[in-house]
Amino acid sequence: MSVFSGSQSSAPSSSGSVPSSSGPAPAVSGPSAGFARTAVSGKRRTTARTTSGTTSRRSVRTVALLAGAGAASLLFAGPAAAHVGVQPQGEAARGGYATVGVKVPNERDNASTVKLELALPTEHPLASVLPQPVPGWNVEVTKAKLAKPLTVHGKQITEAVSKVTWTSAGSKIGPGQFQQFPLSIGQLPENADRLVFKAIQTYDNKEVVRWIETPEEGKPEPDSPAPVLTLSEGTGGHGAPAADRAEGHHGGTGDTSASGSRDADSSDTLARTLGVIGILVGAAGVAFGVFAGRRHSGRTDSGTSS
Repeated sequence: MSVFSGSQSSAPSSSGSVPSSSGPAPAVSGPSAGFARTAVSGKRRTTARTTSGTTSRRSVRTVALLAGAGAASLLFAGPAAAHVGVQPQGEAARGGYATVGVKVPNERDNASTVKLELALPTEHPLASVLPQPVPGWNVEVTKAKLAKPLTVHGKQITEAVSKVTWTSAGSKIGPGQFQQFPLSIGQLPENADRLVFKAIQTYDNKEVVRWIETPEEGKPEPDSPAPVLTLSEGTGGHGAPAADRAEGHHGGTGDTSASGSRDADSSDTLARTLGVIGILVGAAGVAFGVFAGRRHSGRTDSGTSS
């Protein structure tokens, strides 16, 4: 037997034809086939993990951005709506007397308020206006002749206060602060639902803001709304408690000033608390997004390595 008999099967046939190489590839069997299937399966799992990790990171980042936006809206909503206002300290009933606080917030980041001019309503003149002293501020009361005299407690009044001006005497309303200027006023009109004041706020950089636009019911609030004092019917009818406060009006600021100050402080504390909560929620969302992103990144790297 020839030693080349094992290789004769690959020799050309007697017809001279050569086996074609364009036919289907021979099937792979044995250990090589198992290794190929394992490689393909591992690649698919790695791709799936990478896609899942990318989607999760995008979702986490979206949540973090939404949380930050919510915190910003809570933080900046208060200052955007702040303006000079007149708030009753207790009750402001028709036909009676009341103690009010003129609240002046500072809306600038680079200037301080040094002057406020408050014009009182001319259509409903107030015969008596008594300002409470505020440390660090000078106050001036301006009176004007009335076109039509008023009768108050049986006396005829021919002039009334037309303007009250507070000017800095060392104190200022700095950025992020506000100041209350208490006034005792009366006699409130009996035939009106509200009193509209007008204010001019001056900053130490010479900027002047005029709060003189009258708000109208059913319409959007103007950009520079004038302070408005809403009048009530009064408990017991026709402003009975307000009449009781008339003694405090003529002899001081009355007993309602302390409770009014507490109400104002409580309102400001609530606004600041909401702002802090918004900041904390936003920070927590961002931290969670960073942590989750790193965690998914680690899982993706592990899957790629395997």
